[in-house]
Amino acid sequence: MKYIAVIFLVFIVGVVILADTQRLPAFITVLYDFPNGDKAGHFVLFGLLNFFVTRAFLSTLLDRPQGWVTLSIGLILAFLITLEEFSQKYFSSRTFDPFDLLGSFLGLFLGGWLAYKKPPEGSG
Repeated sequence: MKYIAVIFLVFIVGVVILADTQRLPAFITVLYDFPNGDKAGHFVLFGLLNFFVTRAFLSTLLDRPQGWVTLSIGLILAFLITLEEFSQKYFSSRTFDPFDLLGSFLGLFLGGWLAYKKPPEGSG
């Protein structure tokens, strides 16, 4: 799960950089080509990111309370995502959208909750 989390994080950072520099490939932009597609994209991408990262940390920090780990990861990601969304005010090709941020937060919540509820690896 750690490798998936790292790969997915690198993918999202790459998408942000490409979007900031107006170099997003057509195969990515077509995914958002429907009403509120960008909000759905934020929800899915950041929900998956939180799920993968939280699961990776939960499998590593076995001596820490799972709820604390889940909440900590979610808050750190929420802070970073908020910074990224607000940074869009400084790029002429991007626009800050509070509803994008809301979609991101809802995805974070669902991804964190699913990661928390998923049984530990090797159980069951």
